[in-house]
Amino acid sequence: MITLETIKDYLKKYDGEELTFMEVCGTHTAAISQSGITEILSDKIRLVSGPGCPVCVTVASYIDKLVSLSMEENTCVATFGDMLRVRGSEKSLNDAKASGGKVILVYSPMDVIDIAKKNTQLNYVFAAVGFETTTPIYSLMLKQIIEEKIENLKLLTALKTMPKVIDWVCSVDSPINGFIAPGHVSVITGSDYFKELALKWNMPFVVSGFEAIDLLNAIYALINYKDKGEVLNLYPAYVTDKGNKAAQKQVEQYFTSCKSAWRGIGQIEDSGMQLKEEYLKYDAGSQNLIEDSKINEGCCCDKVIIGTINPTQCPLFKKVCSPETPQGACMVSTEGSCYHYYISNRKR
Repeated sequence: MITLETIKDYLKKYDGEELTFMEVCGTHTAAISQSGITEILSDKIRLVSGPGCPVCVTVASYIDKLVSLSMEENTCVATFGDMLRVRGSEKSLNDAKASGGKVILVYSPMDVIDIAKKNTQLNYVFAAVGFETTTPIYSLMLKQIIEEKIENLKLLTALKTMPKVIDWVCSVDSPINGFIAPGHVSVITGSDYFKELALKWNMPFVVSGFEAIDLLNAIYALINYKDKGEVLNLYPAYVTDKGNKAAQKQVEQYFTSCKSAWRGIGQIEDSGMQLKEEYLKYDAGSQNLIEDSKINEGCCCDKVIIGTINPTQCPLFKKVCSPETPQGACMVSTEGSCYHYYISNRKR
């Protein structure tokens, strides 16, 4: 069995063709930056971050809708922390709150149910963003809303799925040679979820855990499986071929595939999830939220999230753009590439 030291030595001394690998998971982005993995890689191995941060890929019109709802007389918007600071075309939810809007921070979707039940005089809207990992939780939330006949709680959804956006990235003359497949998503979907993409683009997908040793193993595997349309599961303790069937069934009960708008990309067919027609009474107006805009025209978030450039190549990075004064969603979100490049002082 190959040792970790052998792998590290191989990756440091690699002198073959230049290779670019993309991770499409905000937690992987964080782990790579915090562990300093890139500092021990050969200059011929490049890691880039893809569209795997939910907040980063959410378009401005979705934020605008939340802001508008928060300003309605009897409506309160509930959201996770990262969404509070992301600006729409003019305001963030924090700005709306400062202007008299009703906005609350929650740590779990289920918290909103308890709050809505205790405050029936207000209508609540939960900002449901995320990928395949969180959609099952929203399904359970909706199930409880229906079973308990909670009339004052709806969802505004911006739910994304991975395959079509990865396909889009591969189709735009991308230099990508392989993908570190998202570990958390794969727990739900299974590793087979990426087989069609691997075969279509003849490149490897390696499902990885989040420790430095996991990621080093994943990069080593990607090099050795270059130009092979295969999926490798290096996270078998948590990921199976077919995934969590119970969670998948729960999602299928309430949600259906739809066209979705992505920041910096535009609309992609079948890249999102929306409530089925029979459950639209629980939707707060998620349809047709497709318009996007930038806070600062110099912001390169749209290029960062598809791996065209690294955050350090953005002209605003560490100049006017920082976690304290973010100019784009990639610096706002704690899953964003720019945020992690900044706090870890990552160079490449």
